[in-house]
Amino acid sequence: MLEDKLLVWRFKRGSRDAFRLIYEKYADDLLSLAANLLGDPSGAEDVVQDVFISFAQSVKNLRSTVNLRSYLITCVVNRVRDYYRKSKRQRTSGLDQAKQISSNVKSPLQLVENNEQMLKLNHALTGLPHEQREAVILHLNGDMRFRQIAELQNVSIKTALSRYRYGLDKLRSNMNGEVTK
Repeated sequence: MLEDKLLVWRFKRGSRDAFRLIYEKYADDLLSLAANLLGDPSGAEDVVQDVFISFAQSVKNLRSTVNLRSYLITCVVNRVRDYYRKSKRQRTSGLDQAKQISSNVKSPLQLVENNEQMLKLNHALTGLPHEQREAVILHLNGDMRFRQIAELQNVSIKTALSRYRYGLDKLRSNMNGEVTK
């Protein structure tokens, strides 16, 4: 966190290297988060690019007390929400995402099984209501605490916990082939 504050301070004073270091430190995690929220790798790249452009343009207004990681995660979530509002439809990811995740598989049979599981998981995730999917992904992928998720979603902690729990229940049910309510 101290390193982040120093990088932001240096970037505010014109250091391009500081911005590059911030990008290198957070881009992969933000891309993974956006891809999981959207279910669309190319859309996720657009979201993360927009977040960093916006960050670069508004860094002078950034408070020195802000947690940079949480700030960037919040920006990604807000951009994803904007993306959904603009597109009015949800996309599912193709085999590219499954191939990336399963690239360390050794046998062709394992590859097929992992691709099928990834597609099933992605389909189950996109079948969740947006608020539940967001809570599940932010907690599991974004390592966010429920208090942070509640603040981001502008709800109580109990509501954030419920969205997470209901989301996991629906995922389990969908992954097991059961019919959900």
